Amino acid sequence: MTMMILFLTCANQTEAEAIVNDLLERRLIACARQLPVASRFWWQGALERVDEVLVMMESVEAKFDQIEQAVRRLHSYETFVLTAVAVSKTTTGVSRWLQQSLD
Repeated sequence: MTMMILFLTCANQTEAEAIVNDLLERRLIACARQLPVASRFWWQGALERVDEVLVMMESVEAKFDQIEQAVRRLHSYETFVLTAVAVSKTTTGVSRWLQQSLD
């Protein structure tokens, strides 16, 4: 079981809450943290600046495809940014909690 931290930007708090609640209820993620962020990026040839909500989630690599499908169904962006970073080490307690939370 490879733990991963996922990052997802959402248009607003309402969207972030809907996605997080769906993923938690379906036990695809064990935890989520939400932070307001100011994002700057290129989109369709123009430099953009928008206020978004960054969601950081804890899960396992085996659930990424299911998470992506759920986000695609609920997210308002045509091209959303969902990335995952594998966790190389964590405490034994976190590993147990993660496994129990996602079963």
